[in-house]
Amino acid sequence: MIIITYIQTYFSYGLIAFLGVIRDLFRLFLEFLNSTNDHGYAPICPRFDDFYIRRLYLRIQDCFNRPIASAPDAWFDVVERCSNDNNKTLKRITKVSKCLNLASYNYLGFASADEYCTPRVIESLKKFSPSTCSTRVDGGTTILHTELEECVAKFVGKPASIVFGMGFVTNSAILPVLVGEGGLIVSDKLNHRSIIYGCSASGATVRIFEHNTPSHLEEVLREEIAEGQPRTHKPWKKIIVVLEGIYSMEGELCKLPEIITVCKKYKAYTYLDEAHSIGAVGKTGRGVCELLGVNTADVDVMMGTFTKSFGSCGGYIAGSKKLIEYLKYTCPAHLYGTAISPPAAQQILSAIKVILGEDGSSRGAQKLTRIRENSNFFRSELQKLGFKVLGDNDSPVIPIMIYNPGKIPAFSRECLRQNVAVVIVGFPATVLPLARARICISASHTREDLMKGLEVINRVGDLVGMKYLPAEPKKQHRVKLE
Repeated sequence: MIIITYIQTYFSYGLIAFLGVIRDLFRLFLEFLNSTNDHGYAPICPRFDDFYIRRLYLRIQDCFNRPIASAPDAWFDVVERCSNDNNKTLKRITKVSKCLNLASYNYLGFASADEYCTPRVIESLKKFSPSTCSTRVDGGTTILHTELEECVAKFVGKPASIVFGMGFVTNSAILPVLVGEGGLIVSDKLNHRSIIYGCSASGATVRIFEHNTPSHLEEVLREEIAEGQPRTHKPWKKIIVVLEGIYSMEGELCKLPEIITVCKKYKAYTYLDEAHSIGAVGKTGRGVCELLGVNTADVDVMMGTFTKSFGSCGGYIAGSKKLIEYLKYTCPAHLYGTAISPPAAQQILSAIKVILGEDGSSRGAQKLTRIRENSNFFRSELQKLGFKVLGDNDSPVIPIMIYNPGKIPAFSRECLRQNVAVVIVGFPATVLPLARARICISASHTREDLMKGLEVINRVGDLVGMKYLPAEPKKQHRVKLE
């Protein structure tokens, strides 16, 4: 079944590309007849990217970048749009649809109004203003920033931490500071784009190991250590293994204990990206180290973001005091980037206190229990319905495989029509034939919300033809006749 699906998927992409090329030939002919004065200039947009956007993306761009008009709670308001030029441009209209939110990263429900967090955020806004309008090394460090860095370090179990105003930049700006020419980065095949950019900018040699496969990681490390640096064969100055706690497109937990064992054996540093796991998994929300029983002292660099579980923005790096001190002197994101907004910092502080129960309630523990139960229930029910679902239990990221490009917009549009908002993901965010819908579960979802989502996805799945596995037979309740 899957092999046939792959063949159909590649055929569909090939057909779309072929028709796009034919249309482009007509376009070039018309441009030749109506020649302009730009002859001699190189194309400002790469040809493949331009072709992909015009012939594939624009056809379904109404499925992306949907504006919302409320907080991203369990239900939110989606602003509807229309197009008068075959989807080339979209215009917002006044109509708003209230939809079940299966799209946002609001894992613990802190992105909406909270009885503990919101009043403190409003108070910090009055005291500090929305922005410091400065970098951290100039006039951008408030008492909130200092308190936040101490709080984050304590929360993740490291001696020190440093925070940044953007999660993506945390990876892309830190990796070039940690390792450069003469160093080796061994990166998981499915690491996030921010890690890929950071690796590219570092100047270090980059090697890829098969996704979440410790045995292949060991092979790569053994080979590279034996071979040494290119041309000179000198020993590597430094080796860093980069992986994610929960892979954002796969919903899988990393095999951290096994990878730590391999890294220790070959004296390689470990860089762990916990963007989707910190706050969301583990008994007290401390991420995959807590969930998988790994001592945080065995992880050299711990990275995470505040955009998922904490209802805020920004990211952090946690590690030894020596490492953090070094980053404060050398990292461009710290030296030249505007400091994280004080109200955003206060939101993170307040959310962590709720998670730890320092607000005087058990709401944090209840949220952690609910996100785990919601995630496992939703994943299990989708599998019973016959959907091809990726990922592991306890992960709030639940990818549903779509494969065929024609089914991508069909699934998204039909779900929205039935008031369920989902995220669809395709190439280049995934490998060409592996398009999917990425469901994100929240602690703010009730069981009724989840049942509503399952009912809609089940109907749409039947309509679109997305059930690639046999469904589990419904249990027959026998009635005993008297």
